[in-house]
Amino acid sequence: MPVDLKSADLPKAAGVYLFKTKQGRVLYVGKATRLNERIRSYFASNPDRMMIPELVEKADEIECIITQTPQAALILERQLIREHMPRYNSMLKDGKSFPYLVLTKHEFPRIMYTRHPPKTSRQWGPFPNAGAAKQVMQLLRRQFGIRDCKELLPQGCLSMHIGLCAGPCIDGTGYEDRVNTVHRILDGDATPLLEELVEQMESASSQQQFEEAAQHRDMIRAVRATTSQHVVSSKVYRDCDAIGLAHEGDLAAIVVLHADEGMVKGQESWPVVYRGDVGETVSMFISEHYAHRRPPRLLLSPVPIFDGLQTWLNERRGANVEIRTPKRGDLENLATLARQNADIQVRRLATKTSGSLEQRAAEEGAELLGMTSLNHVVCFDMAQLLGDERVGASVVFRKGRPAKEEYRKYVVKGDAIDDLRMMKEVVVRWAKRQEEWPDLLLIDGGETHLSTITKALEEHGWAGRFPLAALAKREETVHREGQEPLILDRKGRVLVHARDEAHRFVNTFHRKRRSRKRLSDPLEGVDGLGAKKLQTLLRHFGGRKGVEHATVDELLTVPGIGPSLGQRIYNSLH
Repeated sequence: MPVDLKSADLPKAAGVYLFKTKQGRVLYVGKATRLNERIRSYFASNPDRMMIPELVEKADEIECIITQTPQAALILERQLIREHMPRYNSMLKDGKSFPYLVLTKHEFPRIMYTRHPPKTSRQWGPFPNAGAAKQVMQLLRRQFGIRDCKELLPQGCLSMHIGLCAGPCIDGTGYEDRVNTVHRILDGDATPLLEELVEQMESASSQQQFEEAAQHRDMIRAVRATTSQHVVSSKVYRDCDAIGLAHEGDLAAIVVLHADEGMVKGQESWPVVYRGDVGETVSMFISEHYAHRRPPRLLLSPVPIFDGLQTWLNERRGANVEIRTPKRGDLENLATLARQNADIQVRRLATKTSGSLEQRAAEEGAELLGMTSLNHVVCFDMAQLLGDERVGASVVFRKGRPAKEEYRKYVVKGDAIDDLRMMKEVVVRWAKRQEEWPDLLLIDGGETHLSTITKALEEHGWAGRFPLAALAKREETVHREGQEPLILDRKGRVLVHARDEAHRFVNTFHRKRRSRKRLSDPLEGVDGLGAKKLQTLLRHFGGRKGVEHATVDELLTVPGIGPSLGQRIYNSLH
């Protein structure tokens, strides 16, 4: 069955989304700053790409992986496309990667900007904003003199002579301290560097050296952009599973993020019963999950697990499984990502469960009334104020949920000013247009309303086509023909909900009609006074105030206005 927008239900967060088949095959991978808004575009009436209708038709589900930043989503999208090679992705299959900043393991470390970092090096990245990363590397070289040459030269190099390198090839004193400072900056502790740059920017600005101040400003932005890019990658992600748990009441969701070769490879999620304790729930899941698959080298758990389970995992793997509950660093980022995705999954599960609760309410209502089904309920209500703006409305509930596209509004056409005759007119007009009869027609009122509508349906030959009931507000009592009144309990909540929704809908319509009438021009409602005569009338008296103060005899002096029309104009204004 093709996926639809309701079943997708993605969060308002940054991340990637995957269109998948039932067999788990990935058809398309995309990224978004707000997943819910991006997915909505795939179900628009006029899609912007020709492949979208075919993609939606073939996909059975839409999975999402939220990330901490949009930049992280960019990285993860590229990795997942390279991993799955989806049919409908036309780009990013070429194996290219984002750049890293690197400090090598030499005696005097070298700084590098590269897409293929050495395996033994200390790495930061990958960086989606490659330009900012390159600017930061140049800044670090200029500020701290970190070398970038491939080999140490006894006579020094050009970078040393122009002030871009501290010259460790000649004198390495203090170079280790410089490297440690760069380590801290790339790890995110860039406050001292930023404060120095801000001071230089303000000094240049006060001296009206605005071009130099702008350069410092751009460098500040580059440092902040680079040090804030916590992406879903790290050199410590090697054969690692991160478990995330979230729960709402007894309902829980567990997410497992798989990471290897420095990147997040994908995720799996399962609904579980929350056992009242995180440790017990996670331990039970681990024992079931890894019973039929090889455990990873590193397992990140939200809480410490039992020692017996550790021994069992080691036996299943045939080697030691390291189990950690990280509190900081790259592993903590991965554990946080798993927990955030679990939060999203449990909300989606709760939404699906609420749909089943509404269906259950319809089933309980049918059981209470002794009916086989209440999956299609139509409810009517009327509104007026001293005979002014007489209107009615009908609402429809399908499987316990409001079907708002089937709501209808009615303006009473007859001269009736009592609710009984007005409802009779509206119900008859509704019935004449029906191609499908409801499981129950519900009206707001008591026994008198029930009797009146029953007779109206009999007069038109609709008696017995569908059940009819009236719901009185006093004690929430249901009246049905030939049956004793029934006071509703909790099982009848679907009927109360339908009645209250009809009341809200018709009153909203009534207020709008009354407001519109107060704002309308009384002359526009005068029978026989068209646009041309109205224009002539206004010109003759020099405006609306002149018309309002005119007598009937004075109105008759206007060309085209006779005694009858003149009297109607006067009456409408007075």
